[in-house]
Amino acid sequence: MKIDADWLRDPDAQAVCALLTDAGHQAWFVGGCVRNALLGATVADLDLCTDAHPETVMALAEAAGLRVVPTGIDHGTVTAISGGKPFEVTTFRHDVATDGRHAVVAFAGDMDTDARRRDFTMNALYAAPDGTIADPLGGLPDLHARRVRFINDAGQRIREDYLRILRFFRFHAWYGDPDAGIDAEGLAACADHIEGLAHLSRERIGHEMRRLLAAPDPAPAVASMAACGALAQVLPGANAAFLAVLVHVEQVAGLAPDWLRRLAMLGGETDRLRLTNAEARQLETLQTADGQTAGVLGYLYGLEMALSVLAIRAAASGVMMEKADPMQAEQGAAQVFPLNAADLMPALQGPALGAALKRAEEKWMASGFALTRAELLQDL
Repeated sequence: MKIDADWLRDPDAQAVCALLTDAGHQAWFVGGCVRNALLGATVADLDLCTDAHPETVMALAEAAGLRVVPTGIDHGTVTAISGGKPFEVTTFRHDVATDGRHAVVAFAGDMDTDARRRDFTMNALYAAPDGTIADPLGGLPDLHARRVRFINDAGQRIREDYLRILRFFRFHAWYGDPDAGIDAEGLAACADHIEGLAHLSRERIGHEMRRLLAAPDPAPAVASMAACGALAQVLPGANAAFLAVLVHVEQVAGLAPDWLRRLAMLGGETDRLRLTNAEARQLETLQTADGQTAGVLGYLYGLEMALSVLAIRAAASGVMMEKADPMQAEQGAAQVFPLNAADLMPALQGPALGAALKRAEEKWMASGFALTRAELLQDL
């Protein structure tokens, strides 16, 4: 079986493969690029693996005139840069020791050994430079069935890296068959090893949750997370009950998936997600900006945030957004308050000036932005 993908014809990708194969080594594309090509999904990164050790890969790349960076040389990974594009090249390897967060690896000489250390069967697929598929663990049937399944013993895979619990749900959200449901053996293994999530860094948890909640419809996966206890571990106090409703509201309203909007719908404590200050402020707005009209929301927070607030409000109340809301939010976002401080000076100064401007702005918003500058000044 072969795949036909544009990236297989990329001259820079082929150049990196050639520097390995011309020297008698193997070169295989692996993981996400192969999986997504077979699914017809977007391919973001091209990762390769080889039987050549990292020092050899670096020497071959430099001899070919490519820049090469030892990005993870202890784990067998170097990054070759061709045509300004990075290609991660990793030596076949197997885990010698793991603690649920980090692994000590040893290099291997064959693909089968390398495949057995990976997480899911659909990620243990390899493609030669000509597109020929290698499937050492029988992952193709799982991929075609959109079944996210751990390789061999699910519990063992999780104990090697507890982040795989969150990856299991994220991959189900993106690639799983929603009608078939989540893999029961994998879900049971996640439930049995929930305590391992406590050992993960906030950066790793936050990264996975962002990607999970950005899926077209993460609601079934998040519901499974809640059922097995994983959601309570990473987002204490979260309530997954309304997430499916929010996704439906988004789809009807034509809103693109937004992970922060979905996080606001879930609620809960976000300490384990390591949000940036800007994300934390936006989340607070999404969770507290209620009661204002669509136009006022657009004026105060901008169109995108206004639509998110309106979608959350609709999902929480179990109704669709009003048809006029998006247009009113857009109109509000375009408004400019007609007064400024200079209009009230020197009669007003300091706190009195600020208070007067605030009162005027509130009246202007309450009027539907109808009051003119002259009317506002007269009222003051």
